[in-house]
Amino acid sequence: MAKIKVKQVKSGIKKPQNQKRTLEALGLKRIGQVVEHDATPNILGMINKVKHLVSTEEA
Repeated sequence: MAKIKVKQVKSGIKKPQNQKRTLEALGLKRIGQVVEHDATPNILGMINKVKHLVSTEEA
């Protein structure tokens, strides 16, 4: 399974509650934090939901 690194680059403050929960579900709590996930359809969908707040790269 391919791995993907997700980095939070923008704040979740003043964003809708569902986007805040998506960041939390991805394991992101602060700007600059990087987490690594398997590139499953579920994770890719969550990343797509908050693509304006995160950056991604292949691991």
